[in-house]
Amino acid sequence: MAARTGAEFLRGLKDSRELWLGDERIDDPATHPALTGAAHALAAVFDLQHEAADICLMPDPETGEAINVSHMIPHSRADLDRRHACLERTAEFSMGLMGRTPDYINVTYAGFAGRHDEWSANGNDEGADNLVRYQKHMARADLSLTHAIVHSTVDRTRGPVPSGFDPVQLHKVENTAHGILVRGSRVLATLAPFADEIAIYAAAPMPDAAPSHALCFCIPMATPGLKFLCRDSVSLGTNPIDYPLSSRFDEQDAFVIFDDVEVPRDHVFIDGNVALYNSVIRTSWWPNMMQHAMVRAEVKLHFAWALATLMTETIGGVQVEAQRMLGEIWTFAELTRASIRAAEADSRDWGNGLWCCDLRPLIALRTSLPRWFPRVNEIIRELGAHNHLTAPTTTQLANPALRPLLDRYLHGAPGIDATRRARVFRLAWDFVGTALASRNEQYERFYMGSAARNLLHAQQRADRTRALRLLERFLSET
Repeated sequence: MAARTGAEFLRGLKDSRELWLGDERIDDPATHPALTGAAHALAAVFDLQHEAADICLMPDPETGEAINVSHMIPHSRADLDRRHACLERTAEFSMGLMGRTPDYINVTYAGFAGRHDEWSANGNDEGADNLVRYQKHMARADLSLTHAIVHSTVDRTRGPVPSGFDPVQLHKVENTAHGILVRGSRVLATLAPFADEIAIYAAAPMPDAAPSHALCFCIPMATPGLKFLCRDSVSLGTNPIDYPLSSRFDEQDAFVIFDDVEVPRDHVFIDGNVALYNSVIRTSWWPNMMQHAMVRAEVKLHFAWALATLMTETIGGVQVEAQRMLGEIWTFAELTRASIRAAEADSRDWGNGLWCCDLRPLIALRTSLPRWFPRVNEIIRELGAHNHLTAPTTTQLANPALRPLLDRYLHGAPGIDATRRARVFRLAWDFVGTALASRNEQYERFYMGSAARNLLHAQQRADRTRALRLLERFLSET
């Protein structure tokens, strides 16, 4: 099986997974009113790889069948450039609003497989072999994966990761005839209703955790005992004109419960090896995965700038202060673009032939984006003011009694009729003001850690060699 189509993806969602939305168990995410928009949006992403095959598809190195470029293990700067083009095309479909399209985990596991030597450390040869085989399988089956890599927050006094043994957190219970039995919980499985399998791996080291918590594996969403509790839906209707974003881009998030789940032995990549669990995320994971994260962010920022500019022009907003705020968004977008290019230009072999970006510009973006995105939303809300709340619906515009009045009183600047004005401001409000917009701002604030934590880590990890050399010139003068 090679790269799937949208129809094949949708058929794959019809399984026995235990997916809950409120008190309703969802039988088919593709047809449920709260999920169908995003399901078909993801299907369109699978179709997109065929429509843009020259950018998004490549031959499997071993079988020759067509696979998505995001599965490629990069071995050169040219490979990173090729992957960038694929990631960018995919991000442009949702304008960066869907942060967890399948290429996100594809890139992550390609990086893991590229450093299988790290995964085989401390006697973990079997786990590393399992991981390499699995990465090839997910590429050839063109799977959609979610992940849950954060420990559940129950009592912050216990710390963000397990210390000793914590029965609430995901842990191994025992060995079975065919694998291991696991129990506990994890967050936050974004894309859960639209995934074929779930990945469990490390997000942060656990210095003094019990070995039973050190687990990495992948299993199908329909594995018995797996339970997914979705947050409230923020999807608004199915009308793509009235709700251009929230009708299709609610990728959903879910709390995951492992209620005595058996993981097959050949799907286990780390089993109780705390030292390995803590080490595999310290080297190439961030510079590999963050290429995807930042390419998506750059697309979203440039979309936000274009949207804010068009919104302002729709009502003749030529005031200096408005232009200054538009320039602020443009600056965020261009700094993101330049940082990605710098990271790719200074990319290098991170070991075992895996080629990754320079991490420094990406860390700088990681500290900045959780503050930039809320500021972008603030600017768009401020520039739109009350106009966000005076955008007629399609039914109002189609009403023969109302339409003449809307044409007279709710048009825009010269050349902008009532329909165009309404569509611009409904798009802007869906981007910054609806429940989807609020969820997405929360996502941008925290999906790579808070800004405060990222600033702390940036300072702690920064290479001071050059800076100290420059200082020493003055400090050593006699």
